[in-house]
Amino acid sequence: MTGIDIPTILQLAPSPAYVVDLGRLRHNLAILDHVQQKSGARILMALKAFSMWSVFPLIRQTLHGVCASSPWEARLGREEFGREVHSFAAAFKESDVVELLGISNHLVFNSFGQLERFRPLWEKERGRVSIGLRVNPEHSEGHTDIYDPCAANSRLGIPYSEFALRLRSGDDGRFLSGVEGLHFHTLCEQLFEPLERTARAFEEKFGEFLPGMKWLNFGGGHHITREGYDIDGLVELVKYFKEKYDLEVYLEPGEAVAIGTGILVGEVLDIVYNGMDIAILDVSATCHMPDILEMPYRPGIWNGFDPGEKPHTYRLGGASCLAGDVIGDWSFEEPLHPGDRLAFLDMSHYTMVKTTTFNGIQHPHICTFEPETEQLKVVRSFGYEDFKQRLS
Repeated sequence: MTGIDIPTILQLAPSPAYVVDLGRLRHNLAILDHVQQKSGARILMALKAFSMWSVFPLIRQTLHGVCASSPWEARLGREEFGREVHSFAAAFKESDVVELLGISNHLVFNSFGQLERFRPLWEKERGRVSIGLRVNPEHSEGHTDIYDPCAANSRLGIPYSEFALRLRSGDDGRFLSGVEGLHFHTLCEQLFEPLERTARAFEEKFGEFLPGMKWLNFGGGHHITREGYDIDGLVELVKYFKEKYDLEVYLEPGEAVAIGTGILVGEVLDIVYNGMDIAILDVSATCHMPDILEMPYRPGIWNGFDPGEKPHTYRLGGASCLAGDVIGDWSFEEPLHPGDRLAFLDMSHYTMVKTTTFNGIQHPHICTFEPETEQLKVVRSFGYEDFKQRLS
């Protein structure tokens, strides 16, 4: 992970610890701001990917707000970010809608049923809260079904057939009364070209409903700050929709804000042998890096290599009692010993937001590192009471 002083962080950080490099965070924000300035897009941060609210004061200098998937996320965005709050969920309770209408700028429904069921509530807030619908372009660019909102029989987004059914009924568009925007979210960790193809499919199906709308949301999954992303292509796509349909365009990446900004510091607790060398760590796949098991994927390790590439190969696992709490296999130039430190790379997004205290495993400290001063700050540490208070 270029640009992060990992040796210094490994010396300064407690273990286990998530450490976010503020220099890399500023780097990502500069790219996102460039997109905003050139295209006129308004970029939001998806809290589902990265909710480290201690760095919100830095992020809100650039981004226009947050997108939330629940009343709790929306409240965090309202209280700690303080700019726009856009809320969406696959379905809401009435109490959710009441709470969200009080703290959101945009509220997006996932079905016509929910739009109409809660119309008496949201119509009272017209002019203050903008109402939208999430649509499903039924154009799949995903590689893993669990992360593909356009997979077959997806519960996310309204397909065009639902719009067509209402048009055929002679409704003449009255079913969209009060709706000011459309939202689609179809990508996951992808570059520009899948968005370009998706936007074309979206416009073919839903373009007829855009005149008169106030905004369009391209959703998330855009790796805008990743090397190789076609920034110019994104700028032109946003400008195309803004100019053709005279509306605001929103993007809501989460990972793009945090890509390459963080590491997870872990320590070797023991080395055992069972057919191969196994290093047991104070970090856990199931507790601290659950996407390793869910996605699945193999994270990078600083100075770690593919199995067999270097002289010493190990299976790395956590200390929990889950038999499958295995992070993966790596090789190293030198043998590992208890007390050695490891740095797992790109561990800001979809880590802190998904952790558990399964087995009472120690939750990592949350830290920041300022490269200009080489200062590491422990923002939050966790103790027994944090574990206890989640239970009853």
